[in-house]
Amino acid sequence: VVEAPAAPEIYRSVEQMPEAGYSIPEFILKNLRYPDAARENGIEGRVAVEFVVNEDGSISNVRVAKKLGAGCDEEAVRVVNSFPKWKPGKQNGHPVKVYYTQVITFRLE
Repeated sequence: VVEAPAAPEIYRSVEQMPEAGYSIPEFILKNLRYPDAARENGIEGRVAVEFVVNEDGSISNVRVAKKLGAGCDEEAVRVVNSFPKWKPGKQNGHPVKVYYTQVITFRLE
C-alpha cells in the first residue's frame, strides 16, 4: 500500500504571520462595490472572511465565516480573492500556509 503524502498543515498561528505588504483597508475601500440589494434595503454590517495565505503568498480557500447577506458575503469574497500576493507566513524559517481572517465592513455613506 502506497500512502499519499500528507497534505501540508495549515497553521492558525506561526512565528511570522503573513503580511499584505499594502494597506488592506485602502485596497478594500478602492475595490469594494456595495451590492445593490444591500444598498436598497439599507443593510450595513460586517462580513468576516477566512482564507489561506499560501507559501507563495497567494490567497486560497476563501470562505465566509460570518455572514451579512444581501450580496455582501459574495462581494467580500470577491474582494479577498482579488488581493495581490502577500508575504507568506513563516514557521522555522520556511514559508507555510496560514489561515487569516479579514473583517470587511459595509457602511452606507
